[in-house]
Order: sequence, then C-alpha cells, then structure tokens
Amino acid sequence: MNKKVLIEDLGRRDYKETWDFQELLFKETVDQKIANRRQNAQHLTSNHLLFVEHDHVFTLGKSGDFSNLLISNAELSEQKAAFYKINRGGDITYHGPGQIVGYPILDLDHFFSDIHKYLRFLEEIIILTLKDFSIQAERSSGETGVWLDVNTSKARKICAMGIRASRWVTMHGFALNVEPDMSFFDMMVPCGIQGKAVTSMKQELQDNCPTLSEVKDALVKHFAHLFEVEFIPSDRSKAFFDRLG
Repeated sequence: MNKKVLIEDLGRRDYKETWDFQELLFKETVDQKIANRRQNAQHLTSNHLLFVEHDHVFTLGKSGDFSNLLISNAELSEQKAAFYKINRGGDITYHGPGQIVGYPILDLDHFFSDIHKYLRFLEEIIILTLKDFSIQAERSSGETGVWLDVNTSKARKICAMGIRASRWVTMHGFALNVEPDMSFFDMMVPCGIQGKAVTSMKQELQDNCPTLSEVKDALVKHFAHLFEVEFIPSDRSKAFFDRLG
C-alpha cells in the first residue's frame, strides 16, 4: 500500500506534450502491475498528481461527438487553438490559460477499487475548494463534474472532469475554471450538454477571485485529506521535457 503521491506543477504546457508525459507515467505504473502479477512480486507502484495550464485547446473524449465543436479548422487556427481526439471518457472540453487542470495518475489499488467513488472524490475536492472561496457548488445528478445552482434555470458548470482507467490506474482528470477567457466556451457545446452555461471563479467572485496559486493550495489540502495521502515534491517532468527541446 503506497499512500505517497508525487506532485508536480508543470506550469503552462502544450497539451500534446503533457498528454505524452501522462502516458509515460501511466504506462510505467500499468507495466509494473503486470510485472508484479507475472513474477508474483510486490514492488510498489507510484502515484502522481500533475497541475498544468494549457495553451488553448479543445479535446474530445473517445465517445464524444465532433459536431459539438462549433468552429472550423480555419477558425481554430485563427484562435491559435489546437484540437485533439483523446482517450478519456466524456465529450468535448476546452483547456486554456487561467484554468487549473489536474491530472491524478493513481494506482487505485492503494486506495479503493471503485471508479465511481474515485470520481465522487474528485468532485468533492473541487466542491470543498470552492467552498473555501465562498462559492457554493454541488453535483448534478447524472452529469459528472461540479456545478452551481443545480436544478434551476441558472445552472452552470465550473469544473469539467474526464478520466481514463486501466488495471485500476487513472489518468486525465479535472479542469477547474478560475479565470480563463470564457469566450472559448462559446466555440463548443461544453461536455456535449445543450442548454447549460459555463462559469468561472472570476465570473462568480469578480474582484475577490483568488490567485491560481491559492486555489492550487486548497486543492492539494483537500486532496490530501480525502485520499489520506502524503505529497512528495517531484521534478520527474524535467528530463522528459528537456528531451523535447
């Protein structure tokens, strides 16, 4: 049982480069689990939590509908935005500056073997973090992520989620809107859900919006409490990104 999590803030990074880094960590963990089973060994697998801000990018989950992207390739280029079809669950999502994206790469065998519980834990981390900054958030039945004013005409999403899991190892994660350029959300049908708005901490709090650093500190606090983990600072990404030039 390994309750230690290697934590790293990648700063602002290209989506594809970060996805490749995630895949590296994910594959290492899965391969170690396979080797353990074959060799009847008990070598501990690692857990990671990555924070990142991405350049403008739209990503479409494996079961998503491309028609939920409302702009053309030419318009994507004009906006200096990228698009990727990726291997997580969920539909279309936007990532960009001012948004905190969190990628937990966890071996759930160290915690609990329950994907639904895992998603509820991620949602609870966001809900508790927002509460720290006087935003009352909640879940919406049947819709993954975190919302405000659920079951009203003012319902709006503040945090999107989508994950991939194999052999109880997770990747991808959550995207919390702190102060992104909200105009990019008009270029898609967010998460493929028609008729519901998207918001940010900046829109809700105006001049009282916290810094990205303050929000990350709150996320780490609640993550550590809910998952009962110890965070260990990591610089694992340095060698990986250095090789990219």
